[in-house]
Amino acid sequence: MANVRSRISGTGHSLPQKVLTNADLEKMVDTTDEWITTRTGIRERRIAADDEYLSLFVAEASRRALEMAGLKAEELDLIIVATVTPDQPIPSTACFVQHMIGAKKAAAFDMAAGCSGFIYAVTVGDSFIRNGLARHVLVVGAEILSKYVDWRDRATCVLFADGAGAVVLSAEENGRGLLSSAIHADGSMAEFITLPGGGSKIPVSHAMIDANLHTIKMKGNETFKIAVRSLESVCREAIERAGLSPADVRWFVPHQANVRIINAVAERLGWPPETIYLNIDRIGNTSAASIPIALDELVRSGRVQPGDILLFAAFGAGLTWGSGLIRW
Repeated sequence: MANVRSRISGTGHSLPQKVLTNADLEKMVDTTDEWITTRTGIRERRIAADDEYLSLFVAEASRRALEMAGLKAEELDLIIVATVTPDQPIPSTACFVQHMIGAKKAAAFDMAAGCSGFIYAVTVGDSFIRNGLARHVLVVGAEILSKYVDWRDRATCVLFADGAGAVVLSAEENGRGLLSSAIHADGSMAEFITLPGGGSKIPVSHAMIDANLHTIKMKGNETFKIAVRSLESVCREAIERAGLSPADVRWFVPHQANVRIINAVAERLGWPPETIYLNIDRIGNTSAASIPIALDELVRSGRVQPGDILLFAAFGAGLTWGSGLIRW
């Protein structure tokens, strides 16, 4: 299996219908459209309805990816859902989705690596394929962050959004596919992005909710500085592992967290604006879902050509960061 690579044979995504604009947020919290767009690049985001939950979007994105790949769900060997906002603690959302789409022979589990979750999950799925344990792996990044946001906290509520993006990884031997990946973590900075309550350390209780420990907390300024350095480093790492240079990258598809972070990383690596795919203005920060959503939009636009080199990179809670390099 030495020459086998994981090719992305299909992509898909699913978003809630509801659109929350910056003008809407101006009526909810002390902020302005100018403040949000200048600091983040976000103009609107998609928000799930009260009766919508993660697996609905994961299943729809998965069906679209399978359709593009020309595969039936029964052909999948493994399903990995990268998320920090599952349907429920037990069982994994991946198991719900396995049943919903009819992937009867697939193993299924969730992964939690924050905004880096999709790259982590692709790296794991690729390992199964390279080791001959799977031929077709469904990898989904998905979040419903709106249900964990404090809508009184303007530092976080303007950022986060909901959605799901999926890819099908298929074993292939013709040189296309995942050329390299790199993943890292530093738990010493875990408090930079955290949701303190609801686990075994601070279980669900009236006191926990009264203390507002069931919503996302973030130290934005500290995170920004570390993100730029870490993303530049991990991008270079994946490129060097593949024996390529930054100039070989045709498309940079980053985690859509903050347009200033994205532009700073691209500038350090010498990538002009036309090589960067951005949808943050319309979609917001969907954490683990942002890269596969952006990838699906880019692929379906017809702008990705066979042989193109695509680089993914993300930074998120953990702290975690990672990158992946693909020949289309």
